[in-house]
Amino acid sequence: MAIRNIIQIDEDKCNGCGQCVVDCAEAALQIVDGKAKIVKEMYCDGLGACMGGCPTGALTIVQRESDPFDEAATEKHVHEVKKKEEPCGCPGMKSVDFSAKTEAAVGTVETKPELTNWPVQLKLVAPNAPFLNDADLLIAADCTAFSVVNFHSRFIKGRKLLIACPKLDDAEYYVDKLTGMFRENNIKSITVVRMEVPCCGGLIYLVKQAIKSSGKDIPLEEVVIGIKGDILNGGKKPLIPKLQKMAGV
Repeated sequence: MAIRNIIQIDEDKCNGCGQCVVDCAEAALQIVDGKAKIVKEMYCDGLGACMGGCPTGALTIVQRESDPFDEAATEKHVHEVKKKEEPCGCPGMKSVDFSAKTEAAVGTVETKPELTNWPVQLKLVAPNAPFLNDADLLIAADCTAFSVVNFHSRFIKGRKLLIACPKLDDAEYYVDKLTGMFRENNIKSITVVRMEVPCCGGLIYLVKQAIKSSGKDIPLEEVVIGIKGDILNGGKKPLIPKLQKMAGV
């Protein structure tokens, strides 16, 4: 054991996005139960390459007693990790084949599109876009529309749509942009629809940060979609009476 620099993870701040796992060349980090963890301290070189992409500031370098960095053991570990199917340790990248699902029930096909705004990609929408004012806003992770049946009628109907990916896009940019949108417009409600994988949880974190930074008190609902297309939580009832009436609830 020796006193040296090593990564420290604040689990309260960690949202499980997996970016640090991708950035760690030594494969010293993995996502375990939705949080970043050090696999073995001897794999961490303490240089902090994993810190730059963290959207929540959960990673810091501290000096403490630890196993020394073992370069030879780390090289062997990295080689073993690269042979696995899930190289970055992020559950969102694990390959799953569930093609043998039961046939969909009759009557689940959408009858018409419900989209009423353009553009929808968050990067392309101006903070002062006219359709944002007095809007019930739907902020959806990119994969959700391809995962759940009747996405238009279930989620887009009665809402203005923005889509984003919390893992692949610039999280800090999105916080700043959403903050501006919330400040400049009267947003009546926000529904966040995301996938169940930990990295997608970053989307609800970004929205909460933007609401806080905007100084507004905006009603917020989170809907989580399973990778097989089932709704795991949220989305059973619209957020406000107006939407309840529209849905016939």
